[in-house]
Amino acid sequence: MQCHYCDREAAYGAEKDGVTVGLCEIHFRERIEELADSDELAALREQIDVDRAE
Repeated sequence: MQCHYCDREAAYGAEKDGVTVGLCEIHFRERIEELADSDELAALREQIDVDRAE
């Protein structure tokens, strides 16, 4: 499988609703970094209280 963003071989595949998209190592890391900094993830963390100590 080829990376969705470039011509490299995909190292990872993400599937949703039966559609699989390949990502090379570089683009996978970039997407993960974007998600880690996203407001959506911050809101989700707040919603499920990920940082709470048990």
